[in-house]
Amino acid sequence: MQIKSTVRVGSVYYFPEESFSSSEPHYFIVVNLNPIDDSVVILVWASSRISTIRQRRKNYPPTTLVEITPAQYPVFKCNSIIDCNKFMERTIDELVERLSSGKLDLKTEMPQSLTSQLRQGVLDSPRIPGRIKKMLG
Repeated sequence: MQIKSTVRVGSVYYFPEESFSSSEPHYFIVVNLNPIDDSVVILVWASSRISTIRQRRKNYPPTTLVEITPAQYPVFKCNSIIDCNKFMERTIDELVERLSSGKLDLKTEMPQSLTSQLRQGVLDSPRIPGRIKKMLG
């Protein structure tokens, strides 16, 4: 399957997440260094609600919020923010299932300069458990 052979840090998937209040699809970015070898894929996601997220996380390290413009990552149609204080775990099989059922789109890989910032943001977050940080180390 396409995901199993291509998943790596910086892979971007676009899909609706059932646990979110919005039914709109979101961009999810893989941040663990060896997602094929790890038990789960660690994902962070983009939001266009920059001021809301900044306000909600004003007491967190500034590195845990990463703003990305369409100039930096052309797949994004507007300025976006990624809150590295939140993460989602998915198995590769779950992602494969979404892809095969037409509920997930593969997007252009995010540049390493950006994924490094995202990984650092997750590592800097006081909310992320140590077991997750170990996968990023």
